[in-house]
Amino acid sequence: MNIRITLDGKEIETTAGTLLVDVAADNGVYIPTLCYQRGKPCLGTCRACSVRVNGNVMASCTVPVAEGMTVEVDAADLNDMRKALVELLFAEGNHNCPSCEKSGRCELQAVGYEVGMLVSRFPYRFPPRTREHVAKYIWLERDRCIFCQRCVEFVRDHETGRKIFTIDDRGTHASIEIDVALADRMPPEQVREAAELCPVGCIIAKGVGYDKPIGQRKFEVKSIRERTLERSRK
Repeated sequence: MNIRITLDGKEIETTAGTLLVDVAADNGVYIPTLCYQRGKPCLGTCRACSVRVNGNVMASCTVPVAEGMTVEVDAADLNDMRKALVELLFAEGNHNCPSCEKSGRCELQAVGYEVGMLVSRFPYRFPPRTREHVAKYIWLERDRCIFCQRCVEFVRDHETGRKIFTIDDRGTHASIEIDVALADRMPPEQVREAAELCPVGCIIAKGVGYDKPIGQRKFEVKSIRERTLERSRK
């Protein structure tokens, strides 16, 4: 059913029930995301896509559009809120972009550029996190994990359907874990997909790092904003 909503003061026609983040992209309005991927179930974990819907701040990846909805994206307070959320993700991990093999392909780094982040306004915590390298094909760099839960929900063992990645504990004690036995059964294409699915440089395929020179990497060729809006037109 076609409905009408107001997006940043402009009335648009769309389909009832479509997720707001996708409707915005379809109409040329970029909303940053770090846990959401179009075509996959929403997770609502990062909140980087927060907008104002009928006066209330919500994660746009969790909101199906409805008739008469009024949405604000480009407002000073919302822009600063999204920027602060991204800054918090940098502050609560250990992100050294120049030396990271995901630099230029990292969604957190790319979104940081889009929201205008130069340095976090929050004190960096530098939490002690241990690497996991026992699996045959995957290097787990926990310093970079932002707990988006993409890997937890979307990477499963092909035979049993069991989760290969999990998040253990809560709060400041939370950590991303890997089922080594299941991970060692992953075919090469699934290892590659898991590494690409990770928005940061936490899941790394062993023996593949730094395979593209600076200047030719994903978001150096085309920004995450351009890619998001381009996907909406396909």
